[in-house]
Amino acid sequence: MKLSKRLEMVASFVEKGSRIADIGTDHGYLPIALVERGLCPRAIAMDIGQGPLARAREHILACGMEDRIEMRLSDGLAELKLNEADTVVIAGMGGELVLHILEQGKALWESTGAFVLSPQSELDKVRNYLEKNGFFIAREAMVFEDGKFYTVMLVKRGKMSIDCPAHYLYGKCLIEARDSVLVLYLEKEKARMQAILQDLEGQETKKAEKAREKLLCELRWIKEVQDEMQGNH
Repeated sequence: MKLSKRLEMVASFVEKGSRIADIGTDHGYLPIALVERGLCPRAIAMDIGQGPLARAREHILACGMEDRIEMRLSDGLAELKLNEADTVVIAGMGGELVLHILEQGKALWESTGAFVLSPQSELDKVRNYLEKNGFFIAREAMVFEDGKFYTVMLVKRGKMSIDCPAHYLYGKCLIEARDSVLVLYLEKEKARMQAILQDLEGQETKKAEKAREKLLCELRWIKEVQDEMQGNH
């Protein structure tokens, strides 16, 4: 099973021998690839929608994997029982939904060895939630595909401390690893913000002033992170 660059990155965060539950499985490509490659002996493909689950079923049957991949209709983690999976994958959805699914599945936190998360928005909120709720980010990486940036995190139970707002926004692990895709992302964000600042020039409304202050603050954070990654911090 050939995966997109994004899903390939997610797959690389799943430790060999894991029993996975893929939440919001959509086409079922990820569990199929993990089982096919011998990385996971068994998997549960879960989705809230009948349509995505039917697509996943077609692909799983076509690969002859129905004995190793179970399909389950589920709102987030609601239908996952204790100790059925040691790794939970929540990828391809917004940050708020990732947090909602985690919060709803609190009963599974201690029995799940690892969570592989790939929120597509509000990464600062996700990192803040993880820190406050007794998780640490063991590993993090970024991938750029079809004009979009995606972040993948391997999350486990334990303590972590994040030092500053920029680390919530851009990821302490990514910064420390001098992630090459983060370098590109920061440059693009900087250019985007500078373009908006130019558009705001000459506008004297309170709304414009507030937007300017926010952008200048975020540009300072980007500079802080870039300096840190270049060893000038």
